[in-house]
Amino acid sequence: MNKSIVITGASSGIGAATAKTFLKAGWQVGMIARRPEALEAVAAGHDGAHVLPADVTDEAALGAAFERFSNATGQLDVLFNNAGSFGPAGLIDEISVQDWREVVDLNLTGMFLAARFAFKQMRGQTPQGGRIINNGSVSAQAPRPGSVGYTSTKHAITGLTKALSLDGRAFDIACGQIDIGNAQTELLDQINARALADNPDVVLQPMMDVGLAADAVMQMADLPLEANVQFMTIMATKMPLIGRG
Repeated sequence: MNKSIVITGASSGIGAATAKTFLKAGWQVGMIARRPEALEAVAAGHDGAHVLPADVTDEAALGAAFERFSNATGQLDVLFNNAGSFGPAGLIDEISVQDWREVVDLNLTGMFLAARFAFKQMRGQTPQGGRIINNGSVSAQAPRPGSVGYTSTKHAITGLTKALSLDGRAFDIACGQIDIGNAQTELLDQINARALADNPDVVLQPMMDVGLAADAVMQMADLPLEANVQFMTIMATKMPLIGRG
């Protein structure tokens, strides 16, 4: 049977682009997100698509989605742990505690839960092993203004990646992190819209095609398990991540 991957946050943006890339390459692709209609639209016309509506913060629903996929494919080779949200932008004293908790629940606990289900499946299957790829974002390296919740959770994902890399060694489970900067998605369009609302004369940052980020995930996923990309950064060349900005 062809290789298999579960992608969270697969209904839009980087997740949807990655799902289409893997489907075109002949993988079995489990697509998890909250909106079934949007998942169906991504899956349309592709063999090997498994539409698995679930909220990654709902432990029971997420576990059922992983079980459905594993029952259908018999093996989980890769998890692209991608679901996340920027949350409301603002200074720390402008962000409500509830908004903070919602971002932490989705971006950190949701990724923990997905990794937990994937790790369990990979540890217990025959042959044992697999690969977890966490979407860190370049905010795991340096923040955008007004992004205290998003930046904090993405820094935490780096710790999750390192812990899973260490704990997975005994079971042939590799874990790596991809930090993506300025791939053109709905999320980045929203950030740009807020920037324009604050300053109509602002110079928007350079962007790259989202398909390039999906191709980078494929490069990481398609490696044999004896090799691992621990951390990869792919970004629009001229974005001001490096330097004084």
